[in-house]
Amino acid sequence: MKKFDKERILLGVAGPVIALVVAVALTSIVLLASGKSPIEPYTIMFQQATYSDIQVLIINQASLYYIAALAVAIGFRMNLFNIGVDGQYQLAAMMAAIVGAHVALPAVLQVPLLMLTAICTGAFWAGIAGVLKVTRGVSEVVATIMLNAIATSVIAYLWLPDVFGVKLGNNNTTGEMHKSGWIPGFNMGDAGEIYGLVILAVLLGIGYWIVLNRTRFGFDLRASGASETAAAASGVDPKRMVLTAMLLSGGIAGLAGLPILLGDTHTYSLNFPVGIGFLGIGIALLGRNSPVGIAFASLLWAWLDKASPELDFHGYDKEIAVIMQGLIVIAVVVSYESVREWGLRRQQRRVGAELAAGNVLGGTDNTQKEVAGQ
Repeated sequence: MKKFDKERILLGVAGPVIALVVAVALTSIVLLASGKSPIEPYTIMFQQATYSDIQVLIINQASLYYIAALAVAIGFRMNLFNIGVDGQYQLAAMMAAIVGAHVALPAVLQVPLLMLTAICTGAFWAGIAGVLKVTRGVSEVVATIMLNAIATSVIAYLWLPDVFGVKLGNNNTTGEMHKSGWIPGFNMGDAGEIYGLVILAVLLGIGYWIVLNRTRFGFDLRASGASETAAAASGVDPKRMVLTAMLLSGGIAGLAGLPILLGDTHTYSLNFPVGIGFLGIGIALLGRNSPVGIAFASLLWAWLDKASPELDFHGYDKEIAVIMQGLIVIAVVVSYESVREWGLRRQQRRVGAELAAGNVLGGTDNTQKEVAGQ
């Protein structure tokens, strides 16, 4: 392996490692300040990860986080901040639940229909922000934040009993979906069941890597994200790439809720998980937009979520995990910027050394030519 490749891998690993170390250190300081052990909470949570039922919960939760983080990562690759993944995924899940409750087809048609519904809904909602950006120059951050609020209102409207809502006690639902749209999971015995659409998360990760690294579209996407002017000079339409990236990001975001919708709840209700899109931002940052890095970050986030409730039974607040997640996001931003600057300085020193070496060699060659001429 070339020295440059080794340095690039080192720089890629250094950021997440520094972020995790800093987050653990700061969380430990918070625990010490509150007069509690800085080690016992981690011991308890690590112990929880050894139980098979908790492992199943972690894998299931990580599948949702992974898909949401991939949606965010696609935007990051294009220097777009799609902060609307949460609204896109919630609205897509609700539309898929409505279609699943009112359309009954054979499973071989029902499942693709529900997936297509979710993809189109998420892509449409993200596409609004994309169109506003390329036609009016509206920041995708502002547009997607507003669209999140609008999505919440649209969901509240669709929940009305005279629209698509079905009231079950105090809970608003879309009604139970037809069983042809249910996707069976992997039975792990007493530990529970792993969502069948965990496989979808894996396939999306593989597809994400192939598209970005082995296709012309992926090259154009990365080139446009690095420099729009350079990409335009090579024949790439930056506006088209912005719109395409937003549509693709929204389409994947629309799939984020399907593992739990088709594998567990079979309806969209007030109990459906929210905030996954926002967590995807931190997970994508920690994973450096890499499919493998995002996988590890998703498992870490899911472990913090599912292992932390046990802390309540040992005199610790489970919010410790939330504090740690927040600190990880802050540490990620700071550490990545520090590592980037360190990498740039190393490159500058290396280039300077190579130029100096070249001048020395050039001077030696000139001396030899003068001697030969004499």
